[in-house]
Amino acid sequence: MAEESWGPGSTEDAGTSETAGAGGADGAREVPEGGRADRTPEGGRALEGDSSGGGPVAPSPHLTEAELARSGELLNKIQALYGERVVGQADLRQSLLAALMARGHVLIESVPGLAKTTAAQTLASAVSGSFRRIQCTPDLMPSDIVGTQIYNQQEGTFITQLGPVHANFVLLDEINRSSAKTQSAMLEAMQEGQTTIGGENHRLPQPFMVMATQNPIEEEGTYVLPEAQMDRFLMKVVISYPSASEEAQVLEMIDAGAFNRPSVATPISLAELEELQTYTSRAYVHPAIKAYIVDVINTTRGGGPNPLPGLDKHLRMGASPRGGIALMKVAQAHALMSGRNYVVPDDVKAMRHSVLRHRLVRTWDAVADGVSVTGLVDAAFNVVPVP
Repeated sequence: MAEESWGPGSTEDAGTSETAGAGGADGAREVPEGGRADRTPEGGRALEGDSSGGGPVAPSPHLTEAELARSGELLNKIQALYGERVVGQADLRQSLLAALMARGHVLIESVPGLAKTTAAQTLASAVSGSFRRIQCTPDLMPSDIVGTQIYNQQEGTFITQLGPVHANFVLLDEINRSSAKTQSAMLEAMQEGQTTIGGENHRLPQPFMVMATQNPIEEEGTYVLPEAQMDRFLMKVVISYPSASEEAQVLEMIDAGAFNRPSVATPISLAELEELQTYTSRAYVHPAIKAYIVDVINTTRGGGPNPLPGLDKHLRMGASPRGGIALMKVAQAHALMSGRNYVVPDDVKAMRHSVLRHRLVRTWDAVADGVSVTGLVDAAFNVVPVP
């Protein structure tokens, strides 16, 4: 299926298109010669019972061209400010943006000194959000993160003191150094969007995003995140050292004092960020793309249209339905970053490693034989026919 057919109202989707009837009696849409069909149902669709197309019109469920242009404008502002403070690390930038747009959380694995904290702070400032950094240690308690109650002796009452998790952007540095109890408290906040202090629920500010880091080179004094908890992160990003030219650029900018100058780029507001997130969720996903995602996820479990022989020797557990949801949401974000208001198969493939690497559990034999998780993800994608 050509890329031109992935937009809403395509002939392959004519039976379910929101604009059926707009292109003629049979509901098919005309494609201009040498061009593509309109990618969005401009002007919305007629309300049910209004077959003439006149009268009241409901808003389109999919992005219009004007809204697509608006999302591109907001993205450019975020990336302009981000680019002033962070050099290189293209994969990290793309993953943070996708998670931000898809309302997800990111787990970052890398050695120290690769600008993870700088990237998180810059992303928060680019959208005018509040930022808190929590350095995880073995003695860190849940109350140190979510908050606690303090007794007011003069008034004889307890006062609730909210913890640092009550911010728009929270960086959990070295999350695997905190105890399992503290990890659970943080993951509850991520999943439920609230904390419980003294029997009272306190909603977290919106939007809310957690960026957690872990160091892969040290295991002493660490508590490995269970697979079930890691599954709550939208993506796991593994970043490596920058190139020599990028490191040279960092030194030049430090020598010139570029990092200490006030930013010239204009940040967007939190309201505009929520607008961008709404646009992302409305990017059109063709039924064939959804079926493609389901086939890939089922292939990691030993099923799918073309099951991988001997997969059970390498994987103890495949991706959960949450993995399929994550693939679709990240694909929608990637589509908008690519200037499209609809998803194509390449959007699903673009960040497949970051979305699935922490959702597949290898067998001990696979670990001993050096079978990589990314290789297993690629194998699952390679056997599923692309629509």
